[in-house]
Amino acid sequence: MQSRSYTNLLELASGNFPVMGREKERRKLTRVMTVPGSITELEDDQASSVASDNHSSLSMDRMIIVANQLPLKAKRRPDNKGWSFTWDDDSLLFRLKDGFPDDMEVLYVGSLNVDVDPIEQDDVAQVLLDRFGCVPTFLPPNLIEKFYDGFCKKQLWPLFHYMLPFSADHGGRFDRSNWEAYVAANKLFSQKVIEVINPEDDFVWIHDYHLMVLPTFLRRRFNRLRMGFFLHSPFPSSEIYRTLPVREEILKALLNSDLIGFHTFDYARHFLSCCSRMFGLEYQSKRGYIGLDYYGRTVGIKIMPVGIHMGQIESVMKLADKEWRVSELKQQFQGKTVLLGVDDLDVFKGINLKLLAMEQMLKLHPSWQGRAVLVQIANPSRGKSGIDFDEIQLEIQESCKRINDQFGKPGYQPIIYIDTPLSVGERVAYYSIAECVVVTAVRDGMNLTPYEYIVCRQGVSGSDPDPDSGGLKKSMLVVSEFIGCSPSLSGAIRVNPWNVESTSEAMNEAISMSDSEKQLRHEKHYRYVSTHDVGYWSRSFLQDMERTCADHFRKRCWGIGLGFGFRVVSLDPNFRKLSIDDIVTAYIKSKKRAILLDYDGTVMPQNSIIKTPSRQVISILERLSGDANNTVFIVSGRGRESLSKALAPCKKLGIAAEHGYFMRRSQDVEWETCGQSTDFGWMQMAEPVMKLYTESTDGSSIETKESALVWQYRDADPGFGFAQAKEMLDHLESVLANEPVAVKSGQYIVEVKPQEASKGMVAEKIFTSMAQNGNQADFVLCIGDDRSDEDMFEIIGNAISKNMLSVNTTVFACTVGQKPSKAKYYLDDTSEVILMLENLAEATDTPVTSEDDESE
Repeated sequence: MQSRSYTNLLELASGNFPVMGREKERRKLTRVMTVPGSITELEDDQASSVASDNHSSLSMDRMIIVANQLPLKAKRRPDNKGWSFTWDDDSLLFRLKDGFPDDMEVLYVGSLNVDVDPIEQDDVAQVLLDRFGCVPTFLPPNLIEKFYDGFCKKQLWPLFHYMLPFSADHGGRFDRSNWEAYVAANKLFSQKVIEVINPEDDFVWIHDYHLMVLPTFLRRRFNRLRMGFFLHSPFPSSEIYRTLPVREEILKALLNSDLIGFHTFDYARHFLSCCSRMFGLEYQSKRGYIGLDYYGRTVGIKIMPVGIHMGQIESVMKLADKEWRVSELKQQFQGKTVLLGVDDLDVFKGINLKLLAMEQMLKLHPSWQGRAVLVQIANPSRGKSGIDFDEIQLEIQESCKRINDQFGKPGYQPIIYIDTPLSVGERVAYYSIAECVVVTAVRDGMNLTPYEYIVCRQGVSGSDPDPDSGGLKKSMLVVSEFIGCSPSLSGAIRVNPWNVESTSEAMNEAISMSDSEKQLRHEKHYRYVSTHDVGYWSRSFLQDMERTCADHFRKRCWGIGLGFGFRVVSLDPNFRKLSIDDIVTAYIKSKKRAILLDYDGTVMPQNSIIKTPSRQVISILERLSGDANNTVFIVSGRGRESLSKALAPCKKLGIAAEHGYFMRRSQDVEWETCGQSTDFGWMQMAEPVMKLYTESTDGSSIETKESALVWQYRDADPGFGFAQAKEMLDHLESVLANEPVAVKSGQYIVEVKPQEASKGMVAEKIFTSMAQNGNQADFVLCIGDDRSDEDMFEIIGNAISKNMLSVNTTVFACTVGQKPSKAKYYLDDTSEVILMLENLAEATDTPVTSEDDESE
């Protein structure tokens, strides 16, 4: 296999990446050479997307878990010959399989936290695959620096925690080369997945912000792949996320997943807001499940906080007891009330805010001086030192010294700061003796510290109760409202960590509370934590993946778009693109034709500033309507005056204005009113309501028609406009409950119109009239793009059973855009509609020569 080098990674970062490798033998690992110091040698295979309609002969489902790091510990052997590998028991990824069926095989794809020499990579890869079911992705050192330390830690991680790069020193400014490295690294991960995947039987579960563009690489290769993504960090509000220069590339890549998971509703809501504001996508909730319709695919949104592994913590607790560490700490803190903090040492954990709150509590409640102790464990920073690391460390040390100098005395130190690495057993021992755990992170993903603390305070099942606690199992939590686990801990005291005074009062309340109440809160938390463990979380995610992907092999799928604009269109087998050749053939064979066309979004581009049709469109409509065998109507929600003016050159063209309330078969015929009621007194009731919302919604306006009122909010803020439209709809339905009108919402509009006026009624009237005149249509073409046109498609679907059309009628109901519809055909956009109509017009202009004429 020939490999090519990229001379410029900008091709990757701009999305111009090639189609990836041919499917390899399932468990064979071919080597991708990665020489230290070079990130240019990436393998490119020529292949097309896999879109098979048949299931594999293998029936066993398998889970491929992809993450930045494998759940392994690696170290050099003492003789320096080779490596020694063991499972990392503390890794969340390692514990995921607890929730999967026993017979489900699990494969891991990820990198190692050690630098393996290229000469050893093949042997290491084979050992890890055979012994651990792990597929290592070997990233060159300089790629890791730009990918992980550069883009992940200096761009995404701060941004997702709400830190904007206002200056070059405060947060990393966007660096294009780091983004290129991020894309290149994601591509390397995708190649490793491709080497081992069986796309029709495997699930792929991608984890965290390091691999956010990986779904596009995999979806581009396997259209029907069952793929989920879970974000373990916060997802910021749309105002923050939209500052990212590559915001669209990442968001579109995530939407190539089938299921996207978040810890909290807040994070999911921010993601959905970005989808709405950037791509106009609206989510729907059905039977408790949230889904986004994206080119015919339903992208599921999962909200489920991760849990802990109960068995592992209990085993560590037994070990801590054996090592006598718990009894040592009890003796050390005898007669003291211990508050505990366990945090990573980074800018977002709010450690200094916690220290300030402790200082405030000792000042305001002097009775705790000499009795209350805050033990703050600061875990060493992961990887390289984070943003402002030195400043944070200095600030913490200064606060500790000041508080200890002010309140300390012989035998008592109010702050015990531990910044040396602790074993898991030592950490568990501190949990066991702490009366309260305090988490004051200003922004955090999940944070499992409170969960671990609750389980440790419960103790090992079957063990003797602690005599010091009077046999009660109790715990208290003071947690920041800005962390992912906060919503699930209803018995915790939630605080705004920036408010030092309220945090200090919460700490005082927590340790002053009666034992019986502490016990009740503990029992409530323990019930939740013990039943919502990591196995429950992974099982729930797998079930939702299965449900979301259930119809993958029933639908027709194909990929469209270049680079990160790539997406898969997934449509019902009966819903297909309208073939111009097929419709022209049917058109020529037919004798009596009915052609019904929507105006905006169909023959006129939806967002066009110019509201009059082009000469080309006018010419096409003239030629089609000029054929005596054709009945051609423009069916629109617009007023009759504007339509008459725009379509003035087309003398024989029929117009149905205001959804058919007014109809005219040609210019030399008078307008007829379809509605029975001419009393529009309801307008005086509806208009004040609309004015109320217009005044409070910047960018909205009211359009007054002869038979209808329309409130449109196309130029308003999308989120606010949608919320106002929803409320207005309820308001108008209530006010107009006894009036003969219908209140309907459409694309950026809310409309009030007479009940009898609908595009469906127009279609029914035209078909009935043609049949009564002995000209029953044997060819029907109906095209529209929005909800109101669905009424026409529905009538057409029932027209044969109602004898408005014969069983031999050729029907082409066509929607504009690939989306769920009652129509059986689609065209992509207005330009395709015009092209198709032009072909019909040309067929009209061409005289048909009969076989008898030819014989003469």
